[in-house]
Amino acid sequence: MTADMYLPTFFVKQKFAMTTNRYELFAANPDGSFGQSMGLAEQKRLAFKEEVTFYADDTKTRPVFSFKARKKIDLNAGYDIFDEARNQIGFFRKDFGASLMRSTFHIEGPGYAGTGQERSQAVALIRRFTDIPFLPIHFDFVSSEGQPLLGVERQSSVRDKYTVHVPDQRVDFRVAAAVAVGLDALMQR
Repeated sequence: MTADMYLPTFFVKQKFAMTTNRYELFAANPDGSFGQSMGLAEQKRLAFKEEVTFYADDTKTRPVFSFKARKKIDLNAGYDIFDEARNQIGFFRKDFGASLMRSTFHIEGPGYAGTGQERSQAVALIRRFTDIPFLPIHFDFVSSEGQPLLGVERQSSVRDKYTVHVPDQRVDFRVAAAVAVGLDALMQR
């Protein structure tokens, strides 16, 4: 089964904004360059109940999907992912216990469930005990059967930029984009 909105590779690029975390989404061209704009995401900083809204474009007149925390404060925070009509299309959550040494998240969507971890244990440990900017943070998500679901790779740059690969066609672009943006926004705490 292929997701309603499947995109095998795309980019997430953080933009500077004073009061919000803002991210631009782009499809990847076959040659690996930035392609069509897939939207814009915004998260208000210091909100008590995390919510990120994804818009069709930078006019922000049409919200097309979002994710929202289930609880105000929760170390094992869970986030529901909603489509434009506010129907749930996925879920992800941080696994606080497993994340003490290596950030770990769980993901669910129609027909799949899986877990993602930082690829490098060494980088995970360095991040916890130092404040070195621009470390390459990579996450690999696998299904409960051990098959790759998606990968999120941070590129070294002044603003965060991620390449997202989605080998599993069951993973909807909106779910993958929510997880990619969520990783960046949630790991900044």
